Amino acid sequence: PGVDPEGMVTYGRVQLRMLQRRFPEALDLLNRISPDFANHDSKPREFFEGAIYAFLDDKEKARSAFEQARPVAEQSLREAPNDAFRHALLGQILAGLGEKEEAIAEGKRAVNLLPESEDALEGPKATLELAKIYTWTGETDQALLLLDHSLSNPSGVTISSLKIDPIWDPLRSNPRFQALIDKYDLRV
Repeated sequence: PGVDPEGMVTYGRVQLRMLQRRFPEALDLLNRISPDFANHDSKPREFFEGAIYAFLDDKEKARSAFEQARPVAEQSLREAPNDAFRHALLGQILAGLGEKEEAIAEGKRAVNLLPESEDALEGPKATLELAKIYTWTGETDQALLLLDHSLSNPSGVTISSLKIDPIWDPLRSNPRFQALIDKYDLRV
């Protein structure tokens, strides 16, 4: 108790509440973190706020939070234009704002900057970020293709993550999503 270096303990609690789908609690915890907080992935707190509101289906508040996160992400990208994950973050924010083509373009830039063929550990993470963007922009076929690929990769997404992470909720009702879980769950 009382130990929270740079808000990282609270951030961990926010993530846990999100996985538990306890979104109001996650939002309450997030509001306790310093306004200038950015986690180790340089994601501003407004990004998480936007995601939580999106999970709560509060489109107006989600849009407002993503609009606040956008200039932070754009500035971060100007500081490191070759950072794949900063492109992926901007892509996710753009997806949250409904800017589909721009979001996908940023996700593809991330994958091009960090291809799996050149980085077997971080490359699959960039690919997974593009899958998230495809999911949020309604490109279900593309998202499922990348998830199938990711599940076959040792550095890819896990079955547990697919089962509990709300980021994948838009895919849950798709029989192909459940088939992927079933296919790879048998391997575990």
